[in-house]
Amino acid sequence: MLVGVMKAQMYMQGITSLKDKRHIVKSVIGRLQSRFNISVSEVEHQDSKTLAVIGIAVVSNDAVFIDQQLDSILDFMRNDGRFYLGSVEREVFS
Repeated sequence: MLVGVMKAQMYMQGITSLKDKRHIVKSVIGRLQSRFNISVSEVEHQDSKTLAVIGIAVVSNDAVFIDQQLDSILDFMRNDGRFYLGSVEREVFS
């Protein structure tokens, strides 16, 4: 069994309340879960209005599949116009 994990920072401009931020983050999390069948959650900076950090986990028996899945997730997130991605950390564990 292999586990791929990724942590991605999302920066949102023009957000004035935590409610607006949470609306975007929950939408992104829901879309990622339904499209890619992954585990995803907001893991840091829950009280910041303009920064969110989400953690993503993918489980498989194929490292190539995990890398392709994480690449697809990043592409999907980059195409969302409501935020831009900051630093991304990813790793695969066996």
